[in-house]
Amino acid sequence: MKAIGYLKAQSIDQSDALIDIELPTPQASGRDLLVKVKAVSVNPVDTKIRAAVSPEEGQFKVLGWDAVGEVVATGDQVELFKEGDEVWYAGDLTRPGSNAEYQLVDERIVGVKPKTLSSSEAAAMPLTSITAWELLFDRLGFTPLLPNNNGQGEHVNDGAPQPRILIMGAAGGVGSILTQLAAKITHAIVIGTASRPESQAWVRELGANHVIDHSQPLLPQLKALGIEDVSHVISLTHTDQHFEQLVETLAPQGKLALIDDPESGIDIMKLKTKSLSLHWEFMYTRSMFQTWDMQKQHDLLNSIASLIDDGLLKTTMGNHYGAINATNLKMAHTHIESHQTVGKVVLEGF
Repeated sequence: MKAIGYLKAQSIDQSDALIDIELPTPQASGRDLLVKVKAVSVNPVDTKIRAAVSPEEGQFKVLGWDAVGEVVATGDQVELFKEGDEVWYAGDLTRPGSNAEYQLVDERIVGVKPKTLSSSEAAAMPLTSITAWELLFDRLGFTPLLPNNNGQGEHVNDGAPQPRILIMGAAGGVGSILTQLAAKITHAIVIGTASRPESQAWVRELGANHVIDHSQPLLPQLKALGIEDVSHVISLTHTDQHFEQLVETLAPQGKLALIDDPESGIDIMKLKTKSLSLHWEFMYTRSMFQTWDMQKQHDLLNSIASLIDDGLLKTTMGNHYGAINATNLKMAHTHIESHQTVGKVVLEGF
């Protein structure tokens, strides 16, 4: 099968940072599906691993943690899918990725592809959707207001003010779906941050109640909107640069969630006097540790697909880089590393 991989970690400007290769087609067993990959997207995790993680000597490493495809074979313990099903998923960080014609993936982290999206439109969303959903509903404890629960979800109780979520980096991949989820299926006031006119317009289009500029002091901008503090902060990038401001903007007993890797570290003692809580989200935890609730990722991907097909959520696809090959993937990695993306970068077909 065709695939794109590399032999050693290096910067994307090197000629062999990603190369076109041929690999044996894998065989499905156990709870694995063998998926014929139709479309993929590129995430920051791809660029970080390519730059820092080398495979074993003489072995190729295949990246890619978003895919849409067709099930072409199933393992002997598969219960949720059959051959011919169209699926989407973000895969498993510990296994070969989706930059290949065929990929093995555990059915418990796979969902049914949204019917109303093309393969490329759908490929933009699995990893970011899982991350966003787990942030809101698993880490921060919101209850999704889904059609099948008759609109019953979190409500203001005991005189508590309406939740106010500040999303740092709301125009990026995770931010683009997180903003929609928070705006459409929670009761919260949603404040997104973006620094450029085009990204600010994108965040407003996604449903944020307010948009502020994270390159400027945060609290004065919030107060200008009549918002004295926020109950929740979700920091998606550069947490270390904004940490003191995030603590300042949070109300007492507020919650701070993050997904990035603060380079200079953060001083969690600053959270103490307000009794603030800190929540990490890493969407590969369930697959990496084979947790008892691993199948929740299957369930939430199906919920996301239903919300899309019902018209409540839209694709976060930004740039389409054409066919899945080394040349186009190198361009996509370069774009991701520029930190200038709006929405997701996708590729389709081999």
